Amino acid sequence: MEAVKTVILLTLMTLLMVWVGGIFGGVDGMLIALLIAAVMNFFSYFYSDKLVLAHYNAVEVDEHSAPGLIAIVQRLAHKAGLPMPKVYIIPEPIPNAFATGRNPSHAAVAVTEGLLNLLDDEEIEAVLAHELSHVRHYDILISTIAATIAGAIAWIANIMQFSAFFGGGREEEDTPNPIIMILLSIILPIAAGIIQMAVSRSREFMADEGAAYITGHPEWLQRALIKLENYNRQGLLPEATPETAHMFIINPFTGKDISFASLFRTHPTTEQRIERLEQIRQEMMYR
Repeated sequence: MEAVKTVILLTLMTLLMVWVGGIFGGVDGMLIALLIAAVMNFFSYFYSDKLVLAHYNAVEVDEHSAPGLIAIVQRLAHKAGLPMPKVYIIPEPIPNAFATGRNPSHAAVAVTEGLLNLLDDEEIEAVLAHELSHVRHYDILISTIAATIAGAIAWIANIMQFSAFFGGGREEEDTPNPIIMILLSIILPIAAGIIQMAVSRSREFMADEGAAYITGHPEWLQRALIKLENYNRQGLLPEATPETAHMFIINPFTGKDISFASLFRTHPTTEQRIERLEQIRQEMMYR
């Protein structure tokens, strides 16, 4: 169901981009915007893993420096049918975790010291299974596609706003009303952002479900999410940025009061996630 929702949302974003491009610059305008956004996101797709790991001061570990953690990841990767990813520990007391890398062969999972101290072994296993589910579902690729389309829409919107104020565009008789162009330049990037966040929330549900089936114990992830939610409400990961918030198992800005939060959430609410996991647990009991 969530996979179908992702396809629908990405299709909606694409149609929105085509419509915007058609209004302002026709097919050429749409293609130019898409090309510019694609170039911008190409670098992010191939090098974002190194950048984000460096940003959070993540330290790579192995079976000698973190034997217990490596053993858990090896076991889960085998169950999930994935290559062994690189494993990192972030020297921060706030508990959280994320996965990165453009595909399963170039993946990495990172956990904070705070997560290792807060959770028990079962809960740590559930969190890591969630992150490996992101890897298996190619969620970094999907988020890059969504960001590319949203970036193209934002680029067109900026040009529309500029043209509304200073003129330009196509032939005068075909040029949209400047007031309409200004309104669209404000509304359309917001709409694209809302859809992009909906894609992110959908992928979180899929990763939760994947973790439940990899471990065979949805309740492990339920316990972990409750602990992580409660702790993250009390503090903020120092290096956290809005651009990387969607990567974490729990939004690092959970403790901040954000207007229109339900529209711009990168994650479903923890209550929603626990409820979905409970449904899966019930289904597994009767199989």
